[in-house]
Amino acid sequence: MLKIENLSAEIDGKQILNGLSLEVNAGEIHAIMGPNGAGKSTLAYVLGGRPGYEVTGGSVQFDGKDLLDMDPHERAAAGMFLGFQYPVEIPGVSNVQFLREALNSQRKAREEEPLSGGEFLKLAKEKAALLKLDMEMLKRNVNVGFSGGEKKRNEMVQMGILDPAFAVLDETDSGLDIDALKVVGEGINAIMRQPEKGVLLITHYQRLLDYVQPDFVHILANGRIVKTGDADLARQLEAEGYDAVMEPA
Repeated sequence: MLKIENLSAEIDGKQILNGLSLEVNAGEIHAIMGPNGAGKSTLAYVLGGRPGYEVTGGSVQFDGKDLLDMDPHERAAAGMFLGFQYPVEIPGVSNVQFLREALNSQRKAREEEPLSGGEFLKLAKEKAALLKLDMEMLKRNVNVGFSGGEKKRNEMVQMGILDPAFAVLDETDSGLDIDALKVVGEGINAIMRQPEKGVLLITHYQRLLDYVQPDFVHILANGRIVKTGDADLARQLEAEGYDAVMEPA
């Protein structure tokens, strides 16, 4: 589904990714963990097509297509979703307006009929209930005045409405309290744990993985994957730290 081969990338002339390779098949959830500065967010931004990140080598195939040759909106229409570590605020634009435009824009790109206002509101209510987000919040400006946890739940509602084939979630657990973490984790499972979908879950901590059980856990260091294991690897990292786990045997 997603095949990354020898990916290298830089920002402002500084090399961050150094020959990273990773393959995620449909139906799989992969967790990426690593120390600060390892390149985790850079990987997410490169996959999402964020401006300023220059690919200097390697390739990325998404469902057999050259992902790096697509503009960000084309990647989204193809089924790629990027969840931000710090969701942005958009003053003057309501969640409902923003999400309906985004969804119908993607549907148009896929030559599908747009949803009517009534059809969209029914879908939005369903996904908001899944994340225990009051529909009144969807009428407010995007993320304006939201707490950290509300922003993350709002982002998961966006993911549910857009229904992507593949989600790259960059530290979705950041800023969540215990209750919100459970709600978000259950939301990710409900939306993305499907045989035809894939997830790349970037996190610092084991706690989210208690709710979203990964098939594989990868340690990213110095711009490349240095170790891969199952969910036990995340628990080992939590107990022992990166230095101990990455030490040569």
